[in-house]
Amino acid sequence: MTTSTPILLARDGAVARVTLARPQLRNAFDAATIAALHAAFVEFAADATLRAVVLDAQGPAFCAGADLNYMREMATWDDAANRDDSMRLARMLRAIAECPQPVIARVHGDTFAGGVGLVAACDFAVGLAGARFCLSEVKLGLVPATIMPHVLRAIGPRAAQRYTLGAEVFDAATAARIGLLHEVAADVAALDAQVQQWLAALHAASPQALAAAKRLLADTAHRHLGEALLADTAARIAEARASRDGREGIDAFLNRRKPSWNPN
Repeated sequence: MTTSTPILLARDGAVARVTLARPQLRNAFDAATIAALHAAFVEFAADATLRAVVLDAQGPAFCAGADLNYMREMATWDDAANRDDSMRLARMLRAIAECPQPVIARVHGDTFAGGVGLVAACDFAVGLAGARFCLSEVKLGLVPATIMPHVLRAIGPRAAQRYTLGAEVFDAATAARIGLLHEVAADVAALDAQVQQWLAALHAASPQALAAAKRLLADTAHRHLGEALLADTAARIAEARASRDGREGIDAFLNRRKPSWNPN
């Protein structure tokens, strides 16, 4: 790939790695980056051989949000063009969040604005201790609208109020405390070790069950605990029990053997 490629894609067995590759611009989004990320995750969703995705970045920053030149260009667009562009960003984040395979964010550096949404859209997130985070949009007269569904899911409404309205820079320890990160790593070796630990856990799980569990989490969040939700969840577990992986997993457990998806 050329140096102008906004992301790099690599494959190691059943694991895909997506690397933001604009280090000179702190991996800030532009239209090409958004399109490339969306296309990659749409392709992943259709790949039955893929078990997990790792999202990382080159250079000192993870993602600085929107590229300044991209923002200057946006300011000249009419309402319709801005809506279309915002929908492309929203669909890219949804493609990450709804990817059937679990997505791990490996956050090694500063993560601002839309970059926070990128991390929030992932299923797992580990950050280097020195990384900083900020929902900085209000300082620019903007709002973090397209990323907010993912941010709210990750950190909840109370923390979102503080860090959206205050636009404070916060550290990795705070990001973990409020739920944006799951773990904080002291150094790069620990960062990579945590990613590998999660990948090992995912390889031990049924791919079919992982995809179903992701849908379950998305579909049941914040729903009223009424008869409709009870019926929905009962139907899902009944379907899982009767599925190929469900039968294989139960048989393997009862016969004290490894299931077919985890031969190691």
